[in-house]
Formats: sequence, C-alpha cells, structure tokens
Amino acid sequence: MSDASPFIVGLGGTGRPGSSSERVLRHVLAACEREGATTELFDGAALDMPMYAFGTERTDKATALIAALRRADGVVIASPGYHGSVSGLIKNALDYTEDMAKDPLVYFEGRAVGLIAVAAGWQATGTTLATLRAITHALRGWPTPMAVAVNSVLPIFADDGSVSDAGITAQLDVLAAQVVGFARMRALDDLARASAAAERAAGDS
Repeated sequence: MSDASPFIVGLGGTGRPGSSSERVLRHVLAACEREGATTELFDGAALDMPMYAFGTERTDKATALIAALRRADGVVIASPGYHGSVSGLIKNALDYTEDMAKDPLVYFEGRAVGLIAVAAGWQATGTTLATLRAITHALRGWPTPMAVAVNSVLPIFADDGSVSDAGITAQLDVLAAQVVGFARMRALDDLARASAAAERAAGDS
C-alpha cells in the first residue's frame, strides 16, 4: 500500500438494494475517501454467493471478494441484525475468508476492522455487534475502538437516503478515521521493520 492511500474494503447490505445497512456503509466508505483512502464496496448483490464449501469451484463474485480482501489495508463490515445476530448473507461472505487461511497475512491479520450493526431495536444492535467482534477476533483482525449501533426504527435518513442523524454521522466518521489511521500506522511500522532488517543485513555482510 501507499501510506497516503490505504485500500479499504466494505462488506454490507441485504438482498434489497439501498437497505439501511448498505446506506450506512456507503457513508463510511465516503468518509474513508475523505480521509485519503481508496475503497471498494461489496453490497448485498455482490455478496449473494453460494453457501461456502471448502474446495468447491469459486464463482466470479467470490473470487472478486477474496481478491479485494487480500489487497485490503482495512475492512468495514455493516450487518443487519437478524434475530439477534448477523445476517446469513454477511456470515457466508466472511466464511469465504477461509480461502485466505494460508496467505502471508492470514484472514484479517494486521488489518483494522470497523463494525456496524443496523437493526430495528437496540437489543439486536448490541448482540449483532458482539457477534461481529467475536468473528473479527477469530479472523485475527483488529476491531476499531469505535463500533456503531444504528437503530433503524429512528428517523436517521434524509429523503435522499443519506444519513442525516448528527450523532450517528459523527460516530461513523470516527470509525472511518480509525480504520484509515490504523492502516497508515501499520504501513509506517512495516516500513520501519523493513528498514531495520535491511540495516541488519548490511551489518552482517
């Protein structure tokens, strides 16, 4: 990555175009771009893939998702809360990261992961966020300190579909800044480690 332009991948949405979780995710990715990042969105349509199965032939959608995640310097996941947990669509997409199990950067190793839960009620947002954090830890990712719970029952969107609630907007922008900022810090750390290794190699020669 260029430390000036981290690459951030967003996963989120439902089978319905323009869902609440998709709109919230689009807001975050736009905020990441304002922070200087480049982004790629995988919405509900892009994540509509066969159930994950080890060793089966991958569809074009699955291949594109894993290729983007392998390049990613940071990830943002926005899941609707279905029956107190993440949706099957999002969980299935995350199951495909098993294809990254033997990569140099395994799963989400070394990447910040911003988490968002959108549900019709606070209880479901809380349990969905907890599940997303547990999955991120299992995938060796680093959940950002800011995670955002969005109660979709409240009037948080403007007529054009954009996020209009000032409190939610502020939280989403902080989450975006943390994902991009962590990616930049990691890039500087990688540069410092490479420089130190080169100095050691020069000293040994």
